[in-house]
Amino acid sequence: MEQTNLLTEFEVNLVQVTSGKRFANYIIDLIIFYLFMIALGIVLAFISPALLDFVSSDTPGAEIIDRLISLILYGFFMGFYEYFTKGRTIGKIITGTKAVQTDGSNLSFDKAMLRGLCRAIPFEPFSAFGYPSYPWHDKWTNTFVVNVRRSTLPEQTN
Repeated sequence: MEQTNLLTEFEVNLVQVTSGKRFANYIIDLIIFYLFMIALGIVLAFISPALLDFVSSDTPGAEIIDRLISLILYGFFMGFYEYFTKGRTIGKIITGTKAVQTDGSNLSFDKAMLRGLCRAIPFEPFSAFGYPSYPWHDKWTNTFVVNVRRSTLPEQTN
């Protein structure tokens, strides 16, 4: 007897979240990032106090270097954060949302990192205002943040 593979097909339905939920995600995840930076600062203080002295000094250019390093770290932090949590950061878990690719699947490593690095662009958070909320880091990576309860997502095996 021949065995057949029956696939259950269903339509993927992505319901984008409002700018209010996106803003809540941003604030919660920004607090998590600040906690991470505080912990990193404590570790660096033990490993290399001279590095912290440079960053916190009045040396010309130190403030700009500090800002650039913070922006880049924020981008990488968010990229890794979204990739390893499969698009469900603490903010997104609390608000019942998830970042997904346009087909509803989990973020690939490349998309997650690009989304994170796009967040380092100055004034990028303001691109999330309006309805539907479609900020640059979503637009440029062809991703969405969706309401998990109202969306129909494909089964995720990874």
